[in-house]
Amino acid sequence: MRPLPLRFALALLVSVPAFAAAAEEGFTSLMDGSSFAGWTPATENTATWKIEDGAFVTRGPRCHLFYTGDPVPFKNFELKVEVMTEPGANGGIYFHTRYQETNWPQAGFETQVNNTQSDWKKTGSLYDLASVGFVAAQDNVWWTQHIIVEGNTVTVKVNDTIVMQYKEPAGAQAGAAFERKLGTGTFALQAHDPKSVVRYRHIRVKRLPD
Repeated sequence: MRPLPLRFALALLVSVPAFAAAAEEGFTSLMDGSSFAGWTPATENTATWKIEDGAFVTRGPRCHLFYTGDPVPFKNFELKVEVMTEPGANGGIYFHTRYQETNWPQAGFETQVNNTQSDWKKTGSLYDLASVGFVAAQDNVWWTQHIIVEGNTVTVKVNDTIVMQYKEPAGAQAGAAFERKLGTGTFALQAHDPKSVVRYRHIRVKRLPD
């Protein structure tokens, strides 16, 4: 059997991570890399979201992209998202949220995406609840943001390293403006502002026992 030309061998090596992500045991892909199937943007600034090289990309004013492809709410789960930011970008990955036409999502929790933007709450923070003050990822490099919710505990990993763990206190109640009690819901991706270019790809989830 003749060996593959070098250019084809390199192409196979580059494509391995995508196949590996799709083949993770128990995980289901939430995006096809070529369309917004299963995802619905808020009604404001819908042109902010683009698809480039298999990724959802934020290029414009605030707009949140909600996962609407499964009517069954998510409670306990593992969510993995590959993320890449450009310098100065701010974004976020929400869970236990619900579709909302405008404004910042009022339901659920945001895990921060921010390496070099001015907000001191950095990538992996559970926004306004458990903040990460150090930089765990780099701009212009893909990293995996891994969010695990089990019972009253939320864990966020960046490239397999735990950067934040939050245990919800007994008796926690949903607030008047923002719900801050673990429950159920869907996922959303954040386009924060016109200066924030963020890429999200290979989004996959595994449901865990309730």
